[in-house]
Amino acid sequence: MLKPLGLDAAAESVYRAMITHRGWGVAQLARHLGVSETEVHTALDQLADLALVRQSLDDPGIVRPVDPEFGLVSLLQQRQAQLQRSQQELAESQAAITGMLADLQTSGGRVEVDQLVGIDEIQDRIEVLAGRARRECLSFMPGGAQSASSIEAGKPLNEAALRRGVAIRTVYLDSVRNDTMTRNYARWLAERGGEFRTTPTLPVRMLLVDSEIALLPVNPDDSREGALQLTSQGIIVTLTAFFDQVWAAASPLGEEPARDDAGLTGQERELLKLLGQGLTDEMSARRLGISLRTVRRMAADLMDRLGAKSRFEAGCRAVERGWL
Repeated sequence: MLKPLGLDAAAESVYRAMITHRGWGVAQLARHLGVSETEVHTALDQLADLALVRQSLDDPGIVRPVDPEFGLVSLLQQRQAQLQRSQQELAESQAAITGMLADLQTSGGRVEVDQLVGIDEIQDRIEVLAGRARRECLSFMPGGAQSASSIEAGKPLNEAALRRGVAIRTVYLDSVRNDTMTRNYARWLAERGGEFRTTPTLPVRMLLVDSEIALLPVNPDDSREGALQLTSQGIIVTLTAFFDQVWAAASPLGEEPARDDAGLTGQERELLKLLGQGLTDEMSARRLGISLRTVRRMAADLMDRLGAKSRFEAGCRAVERGWL
């Protein structure tokens, strides 16, 4: 339950036991929990790193638990601050990536670019790149749940790559958590060693292969128009660093996306931002990969929680409360 705070199940059990049975030593904790003393010591080391236990001032040889009302709340606040910093870094990186993509379209021969025209040519190139991959394939998949044909077409490529020891990490939108077919695909991928996470929004569809090649759409709003294959090392390094930032902040599919101190999911916070930017419901739905009906339901719920009668008022109140 406390894993997002850095506390695994064993350390949480030891912490709970220490709070309930203050004064118990390692041997007593081990007997009570049915684990070895070595496992208790390992848990105590983790608790010490998280500042959840400390040496007793009365008896320096005794380790005491920090009151959870202080220790866990402090840990939660630290985690929230880290998430806010990560979101700010992602926003800055997204702006930089958007600017870089715009520059690429007018850069002429300054970078190594191969333009692909049409979905068939893009699919052919993806198959070639997947077949050549030696170390890793990293991808952003915006647009919501993928079609059955797209998933089935990708399975043989992914399975063959995983068998060769290629690491596969994919980031989808949070909205795919509601799609049974996509969840089944994520389980299929995980069973074979692939990794799958989700995030509220993604800036652009992207494929990175072996830190050598990037595939990006010519038009981020319609990937069918064509793609750019880039091999410029400086650009690849930047895109890989951006992927790593998004990946670190994304949620594994087996975990529910965390809510912040305002009780907002990442998806709800992003919707507030999009509406605040003046995007229409249709544009917000496309950006989040959800239906228009869902956007309107979420917007109405947020207005209700804010006690607002209009979206403008909701935006003002969200800022007043520190939600944005």
